[in-house]
Amino acid sequence: MGTDASGGRPPYRQELTPVHFLERSGYVHADRIAVVDGERRYTYREWRARSRRLASALRAAGVGPSDRVAFCALNSEPLLLAHFGVLQAGAVIVAINTRLTASEVGYILRHCGATSVFYSPELEPLLAEAPVGLRRIDIAREFEDFLATGSEDPLPPLVEDEYQPCAIDYTSGTTGRPKGVVYHHRGAYLNAVAMALDMRMDSQSRYLWTLPMFHCNGWTFTWAVAAVGATSVAIPRVDPPAIWRLFRTGEATCFCAAPTVLVMLANDPAAARLERPVRVFTAAAPPSPTIIARVEELNFELEHVYGLTETYGPFTINVAPPGVEGLSLEERARLRARQGVPNLLAGEVRVVDEQMRDVPADGRTMGEVVMRGNVVMKGYHDDPQATAAAFRGGWFHSGDLGVMHPDGQIELRDRAKDIIISGGENISTIEVEQAVVSHPAVMECAVIAIPDDHWGEVPKAFVTLKPGRSLTAEELIAHCRTRLAGFKVPKAVEFGELPKTSTGKIQKFVLREKEWAGQERRIH
Repeated sequence: MGTDASGGRPPYRQELTPVHFLERSGYVHADRIAVVDGERRYTYREWRARSRRLASALRAAGVGPSDRVAFCALNSEPLLLAHFGVLQAGAVIVAINTRLTASEVGYILRHCGATSVFYSPELEPLLAEAPVGLRRIDIAREFEDFLATGSEDPLPPLVEDEYQPCAIDYTSGTTGRPKGVVYHHRGAYLNAVAMALDMRMDSQSRYLWTLPMFHCNGWTFTWAVAAVGATSVAIPRVDPPAIWRLFRTGEATCFCAAPTVLVMLANDPAAARLERPVRVFTAAAPPSPTIIARVEELNFELEHVYGLTETYGPFTINVAPPGVEGLSLEERARLRARQGVPNLLAGEVRVVDEQMRDVPADGRTMGEVVMRGNVVMKGYHDDPQATAAAFRGGWFHSGDLGVMHPDGQIELRDRAKDIIISGGENISTIEVEQAVVSHPAVMECAVIAIPDDHWGEVPKAFVTLKPGRSLTAEELIAHCRTRLAGFKVPKAVEFGELPKTSTGKIQKFVLREKEWAGQERRIH
């Protein structure tokens, strides 16, 4: 009774999609401000109409179901709007990392099969290697004219299956070429709800876009803010003095940021304790207890979350135990540095050994962190082999090593791969090593992460030159800049013999121990 004949699905079932958030807020919060972008303001009534116009304009331009629409843009209202309009058209949004090189951006556009790319004019050089014939739209000069070709009339539902792709997010190339992580509508919907709950947002909240919208679709806050009728405040770049003014005037009440951004804010001359608390999520690298304590002194309500591109951004959140308020600031900071437990709608997390057995929950025994549930990717785009490897044993393998504490909270201790996380961006040591070795004077090299006060960690290259050749660190760094995005270029170079095993394998752990002596490298 009350079900169809296809296996128990009720005929009134509505597929989960974040598009519903804006459609609802368009009338529930019609007169509230949805987006602030410089001098531009849009109410939710106006913004829903803009989303419908974008969707119908895309359809009129020939964008079909599941077609990929790319954005190479700074944080802005058009990029935020695309997270609804592109999905409303039944298409898939591909928000591209603006810190990549033209070669990497070209690869992504080809690999995802994008039919269109919208771009910020200052980023046009990144399209130098884009496929020929790709439709290009400058969001500063052409976006409004493009919207004008669409209609504000409601569109028929184009999401027939909540597991159909809604976004492809490319990793930062942790194994060389970036992989396209496929998100589905259901996962985007559920993680956005979880983010809104954990951030404790409501219609009075004002979310500041310090986090790039391209990064895991803004950790799904692109959709979460609209779900509760809050206001998005878009800024193109992190500007600490301007951000402090927004905090002090109440124009921003919450935000997300990598620890690098927290360090920038905490050390800016404008930094001073806020009269009103500002809520913040931090992830992408483990925040040190020092920075956690510092931001608490500044009256930030910090929540530590953890996840990967493959888990829609935050999968776990640090949940404080009862009585934590009575602990010292240092002890509270130490507990908050843990990665925590799955968010309300995420699913399950375990720490397992090589046989997929749970390690003891003793806070000491290390294993790999694995996840499964609602907010784990659909798979890697056009890469079934990598997808199968990632989901071996029926769980997603993070590649991160950690421990399970008796209270069920996980804490990361190391990284299974030699990935460097600099300012929240992944850097493949293999890719950097290949760039270094491409110099004709270099015989071999090893690249590791070294500590950095600003970025958390940065690449350092240890180099052995060919006999009779000479090379300076400055010359080698300049060479690498012609082959790598700026944030991937080694920040230091050391010449000499590399430590090796009896079989000739480079012992990176020897180099790490020297560089990190006296410091705890807690990898996220």
